[in-house]
Amino acid sequence: MSARDVDDYLERLDEPKRSTLAAVRRTILEIIPEAEQVISYRVPAFRVADATVAGFAAFTNHLSYLPFSGSVLPALADQLTGYTMTRSALHFAVDRPLPKGILEKLIHARLEELR
Repeated sequence: MSARDVDDYLERLDEPKRSTLAAVRRTILEIIPEAEQVISYRVPAFRVADATVAGFAAFTNHLSYLPFSGSVLPALADQLTGYTMTRSALHFAVDRPLPKGILEKLIHARLEELR
């Protein structure tokens, strides 16, 4: 699995999902440039030191950010108002990427959890 597999995942999506998730991907890689891009549980994911720290997925009516943890989103819930979520997925609009500030908080929380 590699960045090419993530490219393939994105290429199968319709617009605006493809562009929105491509923007999320670029931002994640800005935050953690050392991350290895993989497919995990059939969705694009990013690994650091053999631990999956972030991922995303496309669904019919929304996109999801996946922290690969059941505790990151509940811990940051007060900072994620305006988004719907489950314990393991933050849902966002198909035409609006998550802001970099939110992605930074989510990724840093997951990295801290792994320490």
